[in-house]
Amino acid sequence: MENETKLSIYRAARSIKRKDNTLYNALRSIYEDSIFVGEISQLWPQLPLVANLRCGLWYSSKFHSTCYFKSTDGHTNNWSFNTSRLNFHIALLSGQKGGCIIVDSTRRGKRFPDSMSKTIPIWTCVLNRSVSNYLNKLRVGDAGSLVERELDSGQNSADWDCSLHLPLWVSEIEKAAIEDRLEGWTKDLDESGADIAALASCLKKPLRPLWISQRTVIWINEVPDYDSWDFTPIMLVSASSTSGVAQHRTTSEFSWNYIPGAGDDEESWARGLSPYLFWNHAYDLISSGPDLCNQKVADIVEKDRVYRAQRGQNAPQVTAKPSVSRSSPHLPCLNPQLCSDLSNMNISSSEEECGIFWIGSTNLGLATSQVAEHASNVDCVLNCDQRSISICLPEAEAYLHLPIVNSKFDRFSLFNNLPSAVSFAKLNLAKGRKLLICCHDGEDISVCVCLAILISLFDYEGMLFYADFRWFISIFLLNLV
Repeated sequence: MENETKLSIYRAARSIKRKDNTLYNALRSIYEDSIFVGEISQLWPQLPLVANLRCGLWYSSKFHSTCYFKSTDGHTNNWSFNTSRLNFHIALLSGQKGGCIIVDSTRRGKRFPDSMSKTIPIWTCVLNRSVSNYLNKLRVGDAGSLVERELDSGQNSADWDCSLHLPLWVSEIEKAAIEDRLEGWTKDLDESGADIAALASCLKKPLRPLWISQRTVIWINEVPDYDSWDFTPIMLVSASSTSGVAQHRTTSEFSWNYIPGAGDDEESWARGLSPYLFWNHAYDLISSGPDLCNQKVADIVEKDRVYRAQRGQNAPQVTAKPSVSRSSPHLPCLNPQLCSDLSNMNISSSEEECGIFWIGSTNLGLATSQVAEHASNVDCVLNCDQRSISICLPEAEAYLHLPIVNSKFDRFSLFNNLPSAVSFAKLNLAKGRKLLICCHDGEDISVCVCLAILISLFDYEGMLFYADFRWFISIFLLNLV
């Protein structure tokens, strides 16, 4: 009887949680939080707005770029500076623009995710230390012209701030433990092959994080000019409200429950809706109300799927949705910012090989594993899907199955399998064979593997050559994120 009571209480709690975490509640919460993000970005309109993937991407329609700082790298006793997620482009962008604004959110009952509390502060500190080391080497070395350029730009390695700046809620004990690891992380960065010289040339002031949440008080008539600071600001904006109490909100038309960090874990609630599709239809979705929201999302997702399928692009069915209507003639356009810039690359897909995309004259092709299973006119297949496929090939050695899993489940899976993938490609491409690379969706893992092969085995003209691909793979992973 006691177990039945506990089970019924558990089921009741789960039922209440499901009712609170509806699709409309999530989208409405994101929309409300985006207003705050927009207000902060307008205080410093010259600074680029950057989304920390993937949660942060939901909170604005006008992001300049994206980054990938993981909260797990900032968890207590698990602190890390990961050279495979260096986010070097954000440091360069901040140096060029004088700073940046990074947007993220968290579901937990705290003001900032660990990615903002510790991961990014560690990142800024390690980069600052590496730049300082570089400037010191210039001063003591035979590089007079470079030293003069350094002095002319106002850089001074002696005054370069290399301190670890953490928010006040991080304890002194934890701060001391992180500081003990900084020297090793700086050495890892110096040995990674990152272009510290390029960063030092564009970064006039050291990087430093600042934290902004909905509880932060900013006097509108006294907004400081970021150029007046003696550092390059990395403004960390936590989009969501931090109230630990469930907030039931009401408008003139609808009532809804506010969800902090609603953009997190989109697979569990978004029903195939992407941030781009949401912002293309935000007004219709928000004004539709809780009763019609699910159906409207289903219609939008299905229309986008049909649009992409008609153009030979990956368009998987989204099963977690009700039946949809296809009567609307309006088909949304693809977001150019979310697509790869392939304007300088000759990629073709013939009618006979629908779904296979060949890259110039490299004999490299990309496809989903489903398409690869029925492919013809290919000499060898590199399957990166977790599922093995059956395909008729001239010889058994022409097929290699590398079950690479998403980095969310195994952060080293791609890294550990790249040497085998490049060796297989080198062996077959040297014989003039056409190599097809496939994965589950043809957009994620297979593209990464193809890029690694291209930079390892081909020159800038697309001609095959042989090199030490292990070094290329290290540089590839360094700049992947």
